[in-house]
Amino acid sequence: MPNLKDLKNRIESVKSTRKITKAMQMVAAAKLRRAQESAEASRPYAERFNAVMAGLSASVGGSDSAPKLLRGTGSDDVHLLVVMTAERGLCGGFNSNIAKLARVKAEELRLKGKTVKVLTVGKKGRDALKRDLGDLFVGHVDLSEVKRLGYTNAQDIAKDVLSRFDGGEFDVATIFYSKFVNVVTQIPTAQQIIPASFEDEAKGDDSGAIFDYEPSEEAILADLLPKGVATAIFSALLENGASEQGARMSAMDNATRNAGEMIDKLTIQFNRSRQAVITNELIEIISGAEAL
Repeated sequence: MPNLKDLKNRIESVKSTRKITKAMQMVAAAKLRRAQESAEASRPYAERFNAVMAGLSASVGGSDSAPKLLRGTGSDDVHLLVVMTAERGLCGGFNSNIAKLARVKAEELRLKGKTVKVLTVGKKGRDALKRDLGDLFVGHVDLSEVKRLGYTNAQDIAKDVLSRFDGGEFDVATIFYSKFVNVVTQIPTAQQIIPASFEDEAKGDDSGAIFDYEPSEEAILADLLPKGVATAIFSALLENGASEQGARMSAMDNATRNAGEMIDKLTIQFNRSRQAVITNELIEIISGAEAL
């Protein structure tokens, strides 16, 4: 049984930890608002962009004149998994859930006889997958020095992916990230970006309109498809940013409450031990007085 000094030291240690988790919770809450606004602001643009691209790709179809990014290589033997996670931990299951989804996908592809390559974005995802998929790593993007994510960061990642595709290193590329819903809900998501796949979710007065494009649809797609890859990556980075802060805020809130409960239990144990010590001392004094 720990003595009074040990209990007192432990209570002080847990109180210090509670101060840290509380401070981290407040910082995450402040960052969450900005990250959430950025993620939500990007969604209308991404949705409208996908709607335009869906119309263009539908008109081109699977013709031989379609850009390679749209029609693909004609094979799906080699898959590139772009796993995007955070650079830091202490955010609950945010990183592990994305890594788990990527790991399941990789195993599923390998069972089908496909070749899998992994490009990691964020240190935590790389650490989580190193043991199982370390031999499949082909690159890593370090964003630890980036204070605020911008479109240029997504462009750099997109250029790396596109250069690998042009070099014939893979046939299909899929990004893994966490879609932000609210503070307590983040959904691990897998999205194929090469060959490009678009779903027209736009609804409005122009849903039945017929557009005449100048220059040709193929020329427009050839110019916009690389931007579409960068746009998808940028949206995923923004969703990840909001999800990370939401998960960290929730995790630190739970840690703060757990620390408070532990302090209460330790305080009760300390008081009981102190009372037992005082009782023993009184018994010794009374016994000594009676013996005289």
